[in-house]
Amino acid sequence: MRQKRAKSYKKQMNVYVHAFKFREPFQVIVDDEIVTTSDKASFNLPRGLSRTIQGEVKPMITQCCMQALYKTNNQSAIDLAKTFERRRCNHPPSDPLTPVECIKSITLPDNKFKYVIATQHVELRNRMRTVPGVPFVFMKNSVMVMDSISSASLRYAEKLESSKLTGGLNDVKVGTKRDLEEEEDGEENKSVKPVVKKKKGPKGPNPLSVKKKKSKEDEKVSEKVTKTRRKRKHTRKEEKSGDGEENSSDDGGAGSDD
Repeated sequence: MRQKRAKSYKKQMNVYVHAFKFREPFQVIVDDEIVTTSDKASFNLPRGLSRTIQGEVKPMITQCCMQALYKTNNQSAIDLAKTFERRRCNHPPSDPLTPVECIKSITLPDNKFKYVIATQHVELRNRMRTVPGVPFVFMKNSVMVMDSISSASLRYAEKLESSKLTGGLNDVKVGTKRDLEEEEDGEENKSVKPVVKKKKGPKGPNPLSVKKKKSKEDEKVSEKVTKTRRKRKHTRKEEKSGDGEENSSDDGGAGSDD
């Protein structure tokens, strides 16, 4: 792959990664025609997908596409498709849809599962280009090519970037997919929360400086403590008065002897 083309593909995939949240390994839905085309050209399909998409890929195929391959009786192409992960499309094998209708059913309306579509059907590519966030890969002259990014995807990416710039950097919800969908639905559907104003008035006392109310048990204990303290003071006074009387009597006796 030429360097200029590789840079262009890398730039396109960066748009899908940042704007539409694509992640590696990229899930690639292959149809019956691209499998048969790569088999005829002896082209390594998984390696070519990884080189074109510029990242790790997970090739997947639906049951309807497998039924279309069984009708071709191309055993080598069938064996190649069997190595890919089977994507359940919930269409009965007894009455399968065409590959185009099957891939539409699992991709529309918004490519919820972030699929890269590898198809040779021009009708499918033209129909899905109106859906933002759907990359396409196809074979052209035995070379794998990525289709140019659609105008719907570019509009979505530009709108996302502008909402991030004008919406404010501190708002987490700005620039998300949900935010863009709310803008498209209209401001009438948005729920506006009422602003609650705080009432102004005198502030209460500091709860740390307010004394706690004593319970009845605490009052009884405090009364007992005060009574015991009073008794101790009274006994100490009596002891001091008794010691003073003894000292005065001793002094009087000594003077009489003289």
